[in-house]
Amino acid sequence: MQQQLTLAGIQLQDSATFDNFYQEGNQQICSFLQVLFSSDELYAYIWGNPGAGCSHLLQACCHKAHELHKTAMYLPLGEYKHLTPDIFDGLEAMDLIVLDDIQVVMQQTEWEEALFHLFNRLRNNHRQLLIGANNPPNEINVKLPDLLSRLNWGITFRVNALSDAEKVFALQLRAKHRGIKMPEEVAGFLLRHYSRSTTALFDALDKLDAASLAEQRKLTIPFVKQVLQL
Repeated sequence: MQQQLTLAGIQLQDSATFDNFYQEGNQQICSFLQVLFSSDELYAYIWGNPGAGCSHLLQACCHKAHELHKTAMYLPLGEYKHLTPDIFDGLEAMDLIVLDDIQVVMQQTEWEEALFHLFNRLRNNHRQLLIGANNPPNEINVKLPDLLSRLNWGITFRVNALSDAEKVFALQLRAKHRGIKMPEEVAGFLLRHYSRSTTALFDALDKLDAASLAEQRKLTIPFVKQVLQL
């Protein structure tokens, strides 16, 4: 197992926690995932448009597993296309397996068959599986009928994207958890002049946090302009 982790070179984002996720519009899925390990559910499927927060929630589940001294493995298949299906071998020994962006390996026979067999092994060993994708199971072009059947077995959640106003609150929440204050006018400026993508906005916050710490500066609009070259 350690060899697999090393091979994949996979690390969870420290910021991908439940406390750091603005839950407006997604309270049901957040409530479900936060008590996942005390439930009888062995499988759930989570989907949403890019930037909606699927990957954040999936990684948050792994952080939660580690807090509870359980073993978990997060595999973002879209980022690790060099992997081969044998990465699934032996994963039934883990308490939780999280597969993100599975749509990228659909229509590939070896991957679909490997996922089907992993699904069965996890279920037989009473292990939990979370799957993330950009569309619901019936819309990710699964070629193997038996796998499609498995993907439709469990609870399916859609992660709803944030409105612009909610993105402002989300930026402020994430900044607060980093120990910095982001005034509403600064967050609004970012949304108007940088990007409406939550992924891009949070990446910008990373840069601003580092620059603020290095220069001992507060987050103001002139400082944001300077750091992000706007």
